Amino acid sequence: MELEFNEDKAIKYIKSKLPMGVEYDDDDILNVIDIIFDYYEDNDLLDIDCDLDDSDDKIKEELILHVSKLLKKDPYNQIHQEHIESIVCAELEYEQSIGFED
Repeated sequence: MELEFNEDKAIKYIKSKLPMGVEYDDDDILNVIDIIFDYYEDNDLLDIDCDLDDSDDKIKEELILHVSKLLKKDPYNQIHQEHIESIVCAELEYEQSIGFED
């Protein structure tokens, strides 16, 4: 089975998981998705056969810190720091829902 990450579906999924009343533009969410995939690429985590089970929590924490750090540097960023964890966790849930991490 070929895995297919769909950015539009990921954005919709992430938006559905945001706290009530919190809304961000699709481009803002896509920026976080891009940061996550750049992190995967930089750390050789894009290999489908890569077993992340033992280090899921560590990677999640590293991703949250990494995204937070990069967004702080971005003068166009609209995402509040207190929402980064929710967005990263929702993105990871979306990956799991399509079997990206299996």
